[in-house]
Amino acid sequence: MKILMIGRGVIATLYARAFEKAGNSVTFYVRPGRAAQYGPFVNLEIRDGRVNSKILTHEKWPISMREELNADHDYDLIFVSVNHNQLDEVVSFLSTRVSKATVLIFNNVWVDPQTAVSALPDEQVVWGFPGGGGGFSGSTLKGGFVKTVFMGSCGNSNRGTRYQTVRELFRSAGFSVTESKDFRSWLWFHFIMDAGLTVQSLKVGGFVTVFSSAAQLKEAFLLMREMLPVLKAKGDKTGLGSIILLNLPAGLLGFILQKFLGEDSLGRFLMTQVEASGYGGYELTALYARDVLTDARRLGVSLPRLTALEPVFKAK
Repeated sequence: MKILMIGRGVIATLYARAFEKAGNSVTFYVRPGRAAQYGPFVNLEIRDGRVNSKILTHEKWPISMREELNADHDYDLIFVSVNHNQLDEVVSFLSTRVSKATVLIFNNVWVDPQTAVSALPDEQVVWGFPGGGGGFSGSTLKGGFVKTVFMGSCGNSNRGTRYQTVRELFRSAGFSVTESKDFRSWLWFHFIMDAGLTVQSLKVGGFVTVFSSAAQLKEAFLLMREMLPVLKAKGDKTGLGSIILLNLPAGLLGFILQKFLGEDSLGRFLMTQVEASGYGGYELTALYARDVLTDARRLGVSLPRLTALEPVFKAK
């Protein structure tokens, strides 16, 4: 398969390497001038959950980049994994350049997914989500991913051959695929999970501090629980994640997650790399809680816990 990765970000780079190792042709689209800035190699220090998530792999990986994209290209797949606030710009760019390619949207979304990609042909859009992360330090990527990726359909998005082809791409590259019939709900629930964790990290000084403490994780879960009515007001259905969050004690959830995120766990490693690289800077981190609170106020949903913490994520 001929694949174009939009940007040379963390997620794009991690999965591009996996796709290329599986025999696919991979190219990165980057902004004009960035190819010379990035250089022709990426130094990888990653933990690969497909094989053994505890082993740190070192590799100097040569990459191909391009700085233009014409409307008549012959890519089979365009892979989009950007910050959720950048998706509008990317969709607008691709709207006249999608050609015959399938477009995989592989990132957080807080608006209605169909609305977010309305400038693209419904039948060419496929939805997914990664299980990885990390950060760049110069040309060195320190991070990794788990074996599982997530896929599903949103509204009229493709459920046919294109979807099956992307699913098989991940499987042929050694990933397992967990699927959801209502991927919009899945994405929105994941977003409030990120919002709870990010705002708590801003409050106490970092993700590692939160992940190291069951008490801090409990506070994050209480924030997430408070946000559930926002999902309902947005038109979401109550899923398994919401039921668990509503009915299990937040302290128990914090205790379980803290044990799961032990010092040598892949999750702890990834968040350590995010912080060390500065990839999870203030503006990106604060945006999650800010977006949730903005929607809560628009929809008339009271969020007293989150509102009390607004000074820690308010726009500067």
